[in-house]
Amino acid sequence: MAETRENDLVEESESVFWLKSEGQKRLATINYVEGNQVYGEKLIKKGGDEYRIWDPFRSKLAAALTIGLEIFPIKSGTKVLYLGASTGTTVSHISDIVGYNGIVFAVEHASRVARDFLDRVASFRPNVVPILQDARQPKNYFSIFGKVDVVYADIAQPDQTEITITNCKMYLKEGGYLFLVIKTRSIDVTRAPKKIIEDEIKKLEPNFTFIQNIDLEPYDKDHALVVAKYLGKD
Repeated sequence: MAETRENDLVEESESVFWLKSEGQKRLATINYVEGNQVYGEKLIKKGGDEYRIWDPFRSKLAAALTIGLEIFPIKSGTKVLYLGASTGTTVSHISDIVGYNGIVFAVEHASRVARDFLDRVASFRPNVVPILQDARQPKNYFSIFGKVDVVYADIAQPDQTEITITNCKMYLKEGGYLFLVIKTRSIDVTRAPKKIIEDEIKKLEPNFTFIQNIDLEPYDKDHALVVAKYLGKD
């Protein structure tokens, strides 16, 4: 895809940017690997930097930012443990944000999507460490060193919250942040999504302080992103 040039940088934070593209305000990150596209996203040149448009229909984190995420602790130098990397769309934008001084430990177990992730993302980005393991077995993550600042979990399992808590107890520093994507239909298709989300949030007690619950409609149906701060082990 050809790169375009846009003049309007309408809003800026330390981590993410809002650009005017095709008459609309669009979320973007500065490309960590100039010229590299991961999922066909638009590239825009502005002020000597290359930006990648971050599609909220392709990334739940982008959806949360678009809807109104109140706390976003991922910035340059942040260490992130990402559970459920899939083909790496969101991982690639987090890689842009954490930059040369940060690192993303990206866990993915499914072999087919893991191959795509390695080909599209990890092979181009030295700040992404692929971990081809099951998130249920965090003791097998031999690549991780030290504690991470953020755990981002996007895993489609009935016990996704329990799996995430186990990972946090092993790798998330006290005072670090959890971003938990709750996929209600992976937990129980018979119960009301709102009730499922409430029950999953309760499971975070007493190890976390709840911060925000974001309904990801219209970008993802029956999904929520929950943000919490880690208080440490029991």
